[in-house]
Amino acid sequence: MNYLVALQQHLESARNDVEAERMSAYMKGHFQFLGIKAPDRKRLLSSFLKQHGKPNREELSDVIIGLWSLPYREYQYCAMEIAQKVIKKPLPDDMLTVTYMLEYKQWWDTIDFIASNLVGHIFEHDHEAKHTYFNKWIASKDMWLNRTAILFQLKYKEKTDSELLTKAILPHVASKEFFHQKAIGWALRQYSKFNRDWVSEFINQHELAPLSKREASKYLN
Repeated sequence: MNYLVALQQHLESARNDVEAERMSAYMKGHFQFLGIKAPDRKRLLSSFLKQHGKPNREELSDVIIGLWSLPYREYQYCAMEIAQKVIKKPLPDDMLTVTYMLEYKQWWDTIDFIASNLVGHIFEHDHEAKHTYFNKWIASKDMWLNRTAILFQLKYKEKTDSELLTKAILPHVASKEFFHQKAIGWALRQYSKFNRDWVSEFINQHELAPLSKREASKYLN
């Protein structure tokens, strides 16, 4: 049986229409859902992968794009989780697949996972890709790509490149867009756990939106 068809059948056996309505409302009606809560979805995906295996590197892009084309949001979540499991040692073509995921069916639930788990991982290993995509994203008119550039270092801890973080934030520091302001505050708050003095100085030197400043200062006050 086709891999995607098998995964569809596996997940749709757990469909819950009542929960699906609630989940869609939480996402402002942007997406349809099967109504499978995250712990159940992860359990179902795990059992599916035990039975069918992970896609190999040659199949990965087709599987991801196939899942991204399906109407229910759980399939995009599965695509991200499969990509995270398969992309251990990044290959050049992985960024093409990840960029597709970033540019289609955009909302915070996928963007934030992809930024911190996939983009962050790839950029750690591929500095050429980091330079190319980062510079393109900070200048993009697509706020979700801006957000990706701001958030990709979320898991870098003390290895965060403060120069790159500054470069990502400053073009959007005066933005009225909630998703810019929240991302700036979140990135600074996370880094403040490891470099409190730098974040304090950054906040003092730049006029941040109230939301950004409040988020960034959470662990400083």
